[in-house]
Amino acid sequence: MSHPYLPPPYPPPPDRSAELRRRFAEEARSERPDLSALCLLIGAETDGSLDEAGIDAAQAELDRLAGELPYRPGGPRAWAEALRRLLGTRYGFHGTPGDYQRLESSLLHEVLRRRRGLPILLSVVWLEVARRAGAPVYGVALPGHFVVGFGPAAEQVLADPFDGGRVLTGTDAELLVVGATGTPLDPSMLEPAAPLEVVQRILNNIRAWAAARPERSDVALRAVELALLIPSHPARLRYERGQLLVQRGEFVAGAEELQHYADLIEVVDESAAQKVRQEARTARSKLN
Repeated sequence: MSHPYLPPPYPPPPDRSAELRRRFAEEARSERPDLSALCLLIGAETDGSLDEAGIDAAQAELDRLAGELPYRPGGPRAWAEALRRLLGTRYGFHGTPGDYQRLESSLLHEVLRRRRGLPILLSVVWLEVARRAGAPVYGVALPGHFVVGFGPAAEQVLADPFDGGRVLTGTDAELLVVGATGTPLDPSMLEPAAPLEVVQRILNNIRAWAAARPERSDVALRAVELALLIPSHPARLRYERGQLLVQRGEFVAGAEELQHYADLIEVVDESAAQKVRQEARTARSKLN
C-alpha cells in the first residue's frame, strides 16, 4: 500500500505484518536466536517489497559468500584477513558518511544488494558469512561504532567492516572509542555482543533515523513494536510507543500505552508517573 506523499519503503499489508511479527517474536525467544533471520524480518516489516523469495535470496547470498572463503585459513588474524579480502576488497562492502542518512543502510537485504551500510549492518554481513564458514567470530559493540572480533580474548583480532574490513591494531580500537565518546577504551567494551543486543541496536538506529524525520513516524512505530517483542526490552519503549501513537492521531491507543507505562514506573518514580498520566489525559482530551 503506497502513500501519496511519502517515498518508499512502504509497509507490508496487515496480515503479512502480523505473520512477520509472530515469526520475529518466536525467533527472538528461541534458545539460539538467528541474527540473519531477525535482521531479514526487520527488513520485511519495514519494506513491504521484501517477500519470502527475497528473504530466501538474501540467506542464499550469505551462504554463497561463505562458500568463497578459504577452508580453515588459520588463526584469528588469518580469518580476519580472509574476510577483508573477500568482502572488503573483492566485493567492495564498506560504508561512507552518507550511508548514515539512508534507511536502507539498516536493512540487511538492501546492504547485501548495495554492499553499503551502517557499521552494525556491515558487521552482520561479516558475522553471518564468517559464522557459516566456521570462523570463531562475534560482534563487538564499541560505543558509537560496531566492529567484529575473531578468536578468544587473549588472541582477539578486531576488524572494521565499515572500513572494508580493515584489521585494527590496539591503538585503532582505542582511537575509535575516544573519537566516539571522549573516554578511553574499557576492556569490557571488547566482549562479544549477543545476537539480541545487536538486533536491539539495529532497531535503535532505525528509530533514530525516523526520529529525525517526523513524517516517517510509521517507520519509528514499527521499529518500537518489534523492539517490544524482544524478551528483555527497556520499559521506556512503552512510553515511546504511546507518544508515537498520539503523534499519529491514535489518541485512545496512545493514552492507554502511556497509562500502562505510568503504572510500570510508579513504584520507582511517582512524580514521573504523574507527568505521564497527565500526558495520557491530554491525549484523551484531543478526542473531543
